[in-house]
Amino acid sequence: MRLGVVLEQCLAPVPGGTGRYSREIAAALARGADPDDVVEGVVAWHRSTAAAEVEGVRGPRRLPLPRRALVAAWERGRGPRVPGDVVLAPTPLFPPGPAPRVVVVHDAVPWTHPQTLTPRGVAWHRAQVGRAASEAALVVVPTLAVADELRRHVRLRELLVVGEGVSGDLALPPDADARATRMRLPDRYLLTVATLEPRKGLDVLLAALALPEAPDLPLLCVGQPGWGGVEVTGARALGRVPDADLAVLLDRATALVVPSRAEGFGLPLLEAMAAGTPVVTSDAAALVEVGGGAARVSPLEPAALAAALQEVVADEALRARMSDAGRVRAAAFSWDAAAASLWSALRGLSTPRRA
Repeated sequence: MRLGVVLEQCLAPVPGGTGRYSREIAAALARGADPDDVVEGVVAWHRSTAAAEVEGVRGPRRLPLPRRALVAAWERGRGPRVPGDVVLAPTPLFPPGPAPRVVVVHDAVPWTHPQTLTPRGVAWHRAQVGRAASEAALVVVPTLAVADELRRHVRLRELLVVGEGVSGDLALPPDADARATRMRLPDRYLLTVATLEPRKGLDVLLAALALPEAPDLPLLCVGQPGWGGVEVTGARALGRVPDADLAVLLDRATALVVPSRAEGFGLPLLEAMAAGTPVVTSDAAALVEVGGGAARVSPLEPAALAAALQEVVADEALRARMSDAGRVRAAAFSWDAAAASLWSALRGLSTPRRA
């Protein structure tokens, strides 16, 4: 079977969580492929495609249109097709063509929280997901929460829930102490990992930490600026960091905070639990689902969030229990398991090759 995987999100100016998803699921699909399977990445025309090179995945093949032109063509159902018996689009950017197409929809935010996106982003995602609902052979979502939310707004024919996992690149590196020194990590700190945009709830987190009942710990923020001019005044912004640095940050954090207004899965939550780091999240449905009782859940309101953080920071025994529970919960997810679920579905869609 020949599987084409759209890896364009890996080359986006702000790849974000969907960029990591694209890389990780492509690599896991390659690891889980049969000997006669071919997994090939495809991207728009870029001078350099290094960021879309994935171990075990052929290519990436460059299509004959640059990014903007390719997006414009594909959103109209035109433009270059992706070769393959089946095509996987890890985001709602998917190509035309007769081959069965599987499209991953990561959240229902354009319907549930449109104010946290740009108007153009809302319109584009609603249109693309609507097209996927009618044209794709299968729509994949990461949680039952997203499945429930999406069904309220889009008529879907075939829907499959496939979870995510923790990258092997987030293993604690042997030079962790040196990296911690270089990053000037304090002995105790709160960590948040998110693209700087309104949906991530960083404004509520900063307001919570300004309250007298909040823990007196510095906040370190990992993530690139997105849209909306979100600033993290009072926090230390680290920008985008290499995975080895992120592993150290997660390992040494007193707690990870995920104050999102809406999420489809919440990879940082899973990554922190796998590292044994206690996690405090908002009550967004997908975060509650992925946390599985191992994370401390708080309403997204400054006083409540400040109280939840103080409870976790002040209680060493609680943090130890959360660490153990988080590791157990994270072990229920893996990229290889996600790929196995996808391969089963993809093989059911595959058409016989033409001679």
